[in-house]
Amino acid sequence: MQNHVRRLAGSPVILWIVFLAAHVWLGAVGLTHPGLPFGDVTNVYLPWVQQSLDGYRLGIDGPWVYPVLAFLPMLASLVLGPALYGVGWMLIVTMADAAVFAFLLAGAGPTRAAGGLRIVAAWWWIVFLLLVGPVAVGRIDVFTVDLAIVGLLLARNRPVVAGVLLALATWVKVWPAVLIAACVVAVRRRLRLAIAAASTLVAVAAGALAFGSGLNVFSFVTEQTGRGLQVESPVSTIWMWMARIADPSRVYYDFDILTFQVTGPGSEAAAAVMTPLLVVAVAAVLALAVVVVASGTSPTAVLPPLSLALVMALIVFNKVGSPQFMVWLAAPVILGLVTQGRRFQLPALMALVMGGLTQVIYPIAYDWLLYLDPLMLVVLTIRNVLSVALLVIAIRMLWKSRRTTTRGDEHAGGLFGGTLRGHLSRR
Repeated sequence: MQNHVRRLAGSPVILWIVFLAAHVWLGAVGLTHPGLPFGDVTNVYLPWVQQSLDGYRLGIDGPWVYPVLAFLPMLASLVLGPALYGVGWMLIVTMADAAVFAFLLAGAGPTRAAGGLRIVAAWWWIVFLLLVGPVAVGRIDVFTVDLAIVGLLLARNRPVVAGVLLALATWVKVWPAVLIAACVVAVRRRLRLAIAAASTLVAVAAGALAFGSGLNVFSFVTEQTGRGLQVESPVSTIWMWMARIADPSRVYYDFDILTFQVTGPGSEAAAAVMTPLLVVAVAAVLALAVVVVASGTSPTAVLPPLSLALVMALIVFNKVGSPQFMVWLAAPVILGLVTQGRRFQLPALMALVMGGLTQVIYPIAYDWLLYLDPLMLVVLTIRNVLSVALLVIAIRMLWKSRRTTTRGDEHAGGLFGGTLRGHLSRR
């Protein structure tokens, strides 16, 4: 029986069937759930595309909240027409995810055992997407995660390609910039990666300038700087509980940013200080990584916990707490599972729990959270405490990796132990 289960788990046919079924389910829920988890897609992205096609090009003719390449998947989602824009979006997302999934399954690595680790990572990714819920495929972030997964997996052996992919991801949404920094610190052929990334970043900016963008191409840097504390962010947990027990604090809807925020005594000061704290946190993690790399540690040991620590720093010290931020975890966790196997078991399991709690928060019980239901405040608090804990764990893993020498993936083990890995290595 166990051998049969292992054989099925390693079957590419089963993996692809489950992958496609998961995306059909996520798309159906996203388009039909009363909480409108695809609301950004159909109510925000589509009007943006129509506005640009009507002559006012966002990020070119005027400021925009996203980098300019974010427009490309939004435009491509018109493939079935405006009436079926949500379905078109899901079609494009599925194709992008499928390309990465195929890469993950095809890249067996230098040893047969590495193939087993990639299959474990593929199963983890499917489960993670289902736990995060429809928002995992219903935001522009999904395309940055796809590029980041491939970029990180290629960073050690194909640094030029990795630099290009991570730079393109940064021009869709800014967060992958920290992964470029992680690779420059950890990868031995860092100069090639840095030049490729910098050249791509400049080339995209030059292209936008050639279309007449002027400084609008950089408007995403300043468009959201004045926003307050979003209700789901870790720092907002304090004011959410205050709003429950004290009148001066309250939840409100910001019509400029199109999101729910919380305000109360000290919230404006907290909102003002969070971005500088985020920069300091990222710089501190990178400084620690420099010390670890200087000890002679292998990139295989450094890059996964470093990438995870940087992503968690972006989440923990962010005054924005959008649920789709959780999907960022897929890139460093998949890298960790593929290159370190069992040693990345705890972060992988914690990410699954955090993903499930995120779906409970949005879209399942978001209205209850906005009405400050105490049970939902507990759920939010647990998710945010786990975020802080995962940051600490990632930093500890990074520090403990110093002077570690690895022999590739042979002895890493899998998330489910050596049995699945051993079976797959004999296939």
